[in-house]
Amino acid sequence: QVQLVESGGGSVQAGGSLRLSCVASEFTGATRCVAWFRQVPEKEREGVAVIYTGSGGTYVADSVKGRFTISKDNAKKTVYLQMNSLNSGDTAMYYCAAVDDACFANLRKGASAFAVWGQGTQVSVSS
Repeated sequence: QVQLVESGGGSVQAGGSLRLSCVASEFTGATRCVAWFRQVPEKEREGVAVIYTGSGGTYVADSVKGRFTISKDNAKKTVYLQMNSLNSGDTAMYYCAAVDDACFANLRKGASAFAVWGQGTQVSVSS
């Protein structure tokens, strides 16, 4: 069973930056796509970005495009989410998740398309 562990969350002032990390127990078929989602209470999880761990192809949601970047380090089996120009609307629990194919389509489908999840890391942005 693949495991995902997030880190890097915390509290930051508006305009600041954070980098989240998602370490996978393995980069195999089950983690062909690794994505970041975020969730605030009483709302559905929102797909933020996804990356092919093989080719490195990425997709970033329009809501964060230009501010968030997803990247990977295969040697460390880690996917990163660099978040810049943070605002209060970015406050949420951030989760990484994995699925075995169709990265972009599955991100657009939503959380139900992803089979493996980490425990989450909290990001709080104060104005």
